[in-house]
Amino acid sequence: MPIPSRSIRLPPSLQVALPLVILAFGHTLSNLIRTLPAVATDVMSADIGTTTGYLGVLTGAYHLFFALGQIPAGVMLDRLGVRTVSLSLFGITALGAVAGALAQGTVSFFAAQALLGIGCCGMLLCPFTLAAKTLPPARFAMWSGLILSIGNCGMLLSATPMAWLIEHHGWRASFWLSAGLAIGIGALVALVVPGMQRTAVAPPLQLRAEFGEVLRMTTSLPMRGPVLLAFTSLAAALALRGVWGGPWFMEVKGLTRIEAGNALLPLTVALAVGPLVAGAIDRLTGARRALLASSHLMAGLLLLVVVAAVPGGWLQGGFVGSASFDAWIFFAFGCCISTQPLLFAMGQASTAKDKSGKALASLNLMFFCGTAFHQLASGWIASNLGLAAVFVYFAMALAGSTLLFLRYTRQAARS
Repeated sequence: MPIPSRSIRLPPSLQVALPLVILAFGHTLSNLIRTLPAVATDVMSADIGTTTGYLGVLTGAYHLFFALGQIPAGVMLDRLGVRTVSLSLFGITALGAVAGALAQGTVSFFAAQALLGIGCCGMLLCPFTLAAKTLPPARFAMWSGLILSIGNCGMLLSATPMAWLIEHHGWRASFWLSAGLAIGIGALVALVVPGMQRTAVAPPLQLRAEFGEVLRMTTSLPMRGPVLLAFTSLAAALALRGVWGGPWFMEVKGLTRIEAGNALLPLTVALAVGPLVAGAIDRLTGARRALLASSHLMAGLLLLVVVAAVPGGWLQGGFVGSASFDAWIFFAFGCCISTQPLLFAMGQASTAKDKSGKALASLNLMFFCGTAFHQLASGWIASNLGLAAVFVYFAMALAGSTLLFLRYTRQAARS
């Protein structure tokens, strides 16, 4: 059945703003879903018959299929429009959430994570593409920060509120809630997001050529630096907030589930508010490259501080960090890593409007390919070397990707 292309008529002042906010709620849902395991890893793993380390590997399926969906999502956004693609994705997300609620073993849980990854793959691309096609570059930079801030509020929901829900009603209730949210936000999209205005007949779809164009954008010199930093940036943030932060507070610091959710709140607030602050600093200073590099290096250093302050850590009898100390170090980490929206602004500024979907997809592809790769790697590291080794791993990865970012952005500026 074709999706109706009509939406309600909005006042001129809301014709762009309201659709962007509603679409950003999809990114909120995406963040809620991907960060759920941080406060439910122990009960999820026990219920489906696996270990917490292997569950980290299984949740990597979300990021893997999310990454694989970036190219087709970008192509379809340019060809079919934001409204049609968004409604399709909400349907798949609702189906994946129901599958997660009903999962009984590792195979069914993996399948649910795969469906959720496909459904959520365009939740950020949809508002970004609408903004890129309707707003001037200066306003796009502002809205990209706002969209990410709205989306990162999903991490607030998956902290203490979701810890309470899981504690009182079980982890499956969180997936039923996610399914209901997918249906509700999808209904709002159908009401307020306009359909694509076709001014000419689109050329026939050539998948190989279209996909190849996205991949070429990923490897082009102007995009190479941002892509390499994106490969680790989001992975580090989601690893800390989405998977390993909760186990760190519960297993290493001895907190209860709800206490761990509370301890993750400062980090979550930083990730929600940080993109807006980063956008403001970028506009005031005009030093986007230096801001991205320095903030990511500092984020890696902060992870090493947490590892150094554990009992028996590198300080060897010196200062031992409390759970509160770690929570505020994580907050500082979140403030630093929240410069990520500036990578999207870098990519958008170098691309024509009619290619916005593909350009943003190429960058988002690397965000989530990196997340999938690092999630699988960190799952193995946690199982074999412990949680402290995971933090050291991400600190080294952030340093390496930042140095590559500096190298290739310097080359792009000289060309």
